[in-house]
Amino acid sequence: MPYQYVVLRCVPRVDREEFLNVGVVLYCEEARFLDVAWAVDEARLGAAFPSLDLAALCRSLEFVAGVCAGDDRGGSAGAHPIGTRFGFLKAPRSTVVQPGPVHGGTTTDPASDLRRLLAHAV
Repeated sequence: MPYQYVVLRCVPRVDREEFLNVGVVLYCEEARFLDVAWAVDEARLGAAFPSLDLAALCRSLEFVAGVCAGDDRGGSAGAHPIGTRFGFLKAPRSTVVQPGPVHGGTTTDPASDLRRLLAHAV
């Protein structure tokens, strides 16, 4: 089955264009799968961005998880169809969590590939 994914980046200062990868969102239309996996390495992020508000970063990632799940954590975005929710998550924005470019692949197990991509990207 074909899938698309974006790597989520922590970008505390958009003007400096510096970032660290913190997660992956994977969407597989055929499997009706949309999920996020993320890992916040506090020591690494603190060393790179000493003034980063880690709690705000985690709240942003929980929002992404809510959009993926289609639940209340994703606000009104979570109420849309699954493809629209992925479109919302892959759209560029100027917040502390930004999506990278969209990539694709094929899978027989989207959840397994999500974990693999997280281990590779973060």
